[in-house]
This record gives sequence, structure tokens and C-alpha cells, in this order.
Amino acid sequence: MIFSISNLRANAGEKRILNGVTLMIGSKETHAIMGPNGSGKSTLAKIIMGHPGYVTTKGSIVLNRKNVLALSPDERSRAGVFLAFQYPIEVPGVNMFSYLRAIYSARFSLKKKSAISSPGSAVRREEAFSGAGVSEFREFLIPILKHLRVNEEFLERSVNEGFSGGEKKKAEIIQLAVLQPSLIILDETDSGLDIDALKIVASGIKKFRAPDSALLIITHYQRILRYIKPDFVHVMKEGRIVESGGGELAKRLERKGYGVLNAKLKTQMSKPQLKTL
Repeated sequence: MIFSISNLRANAGEKRILNGVTLMIGSKETHAIMGPNGSGKSTLAKIIMGHPGYVTTKGSIVLNRKNVLALSPDERSRAGVFLAFQYPIEVPGVNMFSYLRAIYSARFSLKKKSAISSPGSAVRREEAFSGAGVSEFREFLIPILKHLRVNEEFLERSVNEGFSGGEKKKAEIIQLAVLQPSLIILDETDSGLDIDALKIVASGIKKFRAPDSALLIITHYQRILRYIKPDFVHVMKEGRIVESGGGELAKRLERKGYGVLNAKLKTQMSKPQLKTL
């Protein structure tokens, strides 16, 4: 089991945000979390990443057998957590190439020297050389850019500055390919993408994720799940997982809507163990 959350409870100020979330994702597995607006999906992603606006009051978050709750967001990133934001921030004055090389170096700075491995290859990325030369690193990026249908000039642009919605998503997939994280969290990655851009982004995720990584897709709609098939689908409402199942669960929700969750939530809240805070 690469990643697990156990009975996670969290607050934003005095308000309870998560109400005992438990989730386990194994090597090579893809899980999706769906739910109505305000159900806690994106909040869960931020808490996994260590957002300072939330306080965890109970539970654990374990990645590769290590509880990461005490780690800062930067330390969690170096440990192998990757979060693709719904609205990536702009970084004026820092071009993509410099940024990618910097995050690569930070992720693998303590690893041993060897040739750069191909993204998504069976060669463990921990063996890659963080001090790769400029030309070597650029050559490493070229096939990633080509797959995403992005030209080399993209690397000279400031991070996310003036990027279209599709370009921002592609920039995050390039980061994913460079970092080869153990846990990939995609928060509403399909938001604002047309069908062609969505297909390219989905293809990039599948091609460039590390072979043994865990993938968690957070989405409101089933659209992205047509191109990245989940092994398991979980439904959140009011800060808790109220139902889990296979891919057919996402299809059922698309047909019937989230209103069918009300009965599930009432049943969950009536359980004695959920009354213990």
C-alpha cells in the first residue's frame, strides 16, 4: 500500500471540514473522488499537501510507510506528493525551464549520480542525477513536450503567466513527468479543458506517471474518467466518504445526480462510531 489515510478529521478555524476520512491506494492504482460542490474533495487534497489553513485534529496520512502529517508542504513534495491545482498560480520572471530544473534538483538532490532516466520508465527516478547539465536536461524534456504537443519555446515563458487553461494543465503534466511522484493528486484537472486538450492531458498523465505510483483524481464530473479509468470511485459529502465502488459508480452518479447521496449520508451519520469526535 503506497498511500493511506486513516480516520482523518480536520478543521478550518472552528469549522469541522473532514469527518473521519479513510482511504487506501495501492501501487499502480487509480482512485477517483467525486461529490457535490462543498463536499470536501478539494479540501482533502489541500490537507494531504499540508495547506496551513487547515488543522488536522485526528488521524494519519501515510506515504510509503511514513506518516507525513508532521512534514511541511515542501517536505511532503520532496517525499513524493504531487498536487495539480485547479487554478495554478503564476510565477512572473521565472521561466519554465529554470523552474523545472530547480524542482527536479530539489526533489532528487540527495540521490546518487547517474544518467537521467526517461519519465515513466522502469528505471527508478531516485537514481537520476540532480545536477544534470542544461543541454542534457533540455533533451530529457523534448519528448515530453512533443507528446503534449507543446513547442520548445514554451520552456522560455514565465511559469503560467499568460497561459491558457490547457497550457496550465500541460505545464503541470510536465512537472509530473519531471518529479515522478509516488502520489499524484489531480484536483479538477479537467476543469476548463475542451475535449481535444483533455485527451492530450489524460494521455500525458498515463504515459508519464511513475510505473508504481498511486493516482488520486478529484472531480465533479465523469468526463476525465472516460480517458483515465479508475480502479475505484469514492463519493464524498459533508466531509466524509459515503460510498465506494468501481467505475460503474461514476456512471450511476452521472445518470442520477448527487441527490441520491442524502439517504447514504443519513445512514452514515446514524452510526455510533461517527458520533465520537
